[in-house]
Amino acid sequence: MSKELVDALSALQEEKGIDKNVIIEAMEAALVSAYKRNFGQAQNVDVSFNEKTGDFHVYTVKEVVEEVADERLEISLEDAEQINRGYELGDHINFEVTPSNFGRIAAQTAKQVVMQRVREAERNNIYNEYSQYQDEVIQGVVQRRDNRFVYINLGRVEAVMGRSDQLPNESYQPQDRLKVYVSKVENTTKGPQIFVSRTHPGLVKRLFEQEVPEIYDGTVEIVSIAREAGDRTKIAVRSENPNVDPVGTTVGPRGQRVQTVVDELHGENIDVVKYEEDPSDFIANALNPAEVIAVQFDDENNPKSCIVIVPDYHLSLAIGKKGQNARLAAKLTSFKIDIKPESEVEFVDDASTDVDDNDESDNSEVIDNH
Repeated sequence: MSKELVDALSALQEEKGIDKNVIIEAMEAALVSAYKRNFGQAQNVDVSFNEKTGDFHVYTVKEVVEEVADERLEISLEDAEQINRGYELGDHINFEVTPSNFGRIAAQTAKQVVMQRVREAERNNIYNEYSQYQDEVIQGVVQRRDNRFVYINLGRVEAVMGRSDQLPNESYQPQDRLKVYVSKVENTTKGPQIFVSRTHPGLVKRLFEQEVPEIYDGTVEIVSIAREAGDRTKIAVRSENPNVDPVGTTVGPRGQRVQTVVDELHGENIDVVKYEEDPSDFIANALNPAEVIAVQFDDENNPKSCIVIVPDYHLSLAIGKKGQNARLAAKLTSFKIDIKPESEVEFVDDASTDVDDNDESDNSEVIDNH
């Protein structure tokens, strides 16, 4: 060993941010095990590193006792006093036992420890960097795919996107650039593991934050999102500023803002509806583009359940293809929604709320790409 090791440790501290004292402690502990393994010694051993010379020294540690039971671990008070009259019972004395060929063992061990610590530090640095991106959108490049995952290069690390996180209408090819939502970051024994998604509702939210300044700065708030990825999404928006139309602001002039998000999601339909504090108005908005006549609640038996009454000619529109419109509206509002045509319902005045048809057209807009 030499001063070169000291210089190397200092360089690691500056370049990789690894505390050299941590590496030295790890090397000393590893060398204790190496000494016992190579030289068959069972006694207490201590290894210390000289930062000036870059050399390691091995010491056997013995306790000062009245009567010696094991010479490998103990030394009598009489013998200890011959070394230094200041020793007392219970003190520990180091005796150097550095083997002549210990430098080779020390060099190999030091190299292994340094490499291990560098790998650990790099993993921690990557984890700390990318854990900040959890629940955010980041751009990556598709590297490859197999039966389980699409592997996406995010820069310093490769993320994985499982089958359930892949849009059914997308085909992922090497070198494709795409925006992904970081759904989870784990620090595993094999290093940082980053999971990304194209189907998470959070992706829609973050894309709108990037595209609509009023959403990013909080002027317009996305209250809830209901998504069936690759097909259709409904988002509910509101604004505390009476001068700001949350739906019109989100959709943008001639639908440009929402169209940008639709294009990023390869044609996924997006309905933007206005959130209302009154549940009946909110449910009516959520069922857009269907017209709603009234909403009846069963507050006694199930306060989160309602019957929505629609004109007969809007029944299929309210339910949607394979029930999708009603299903998304239920997710968006957190209400169980039962849709019935006007011809089959007897109105109960105290259990229903009429919806003002004149306001309905102002409370939602639909972007349909079919």
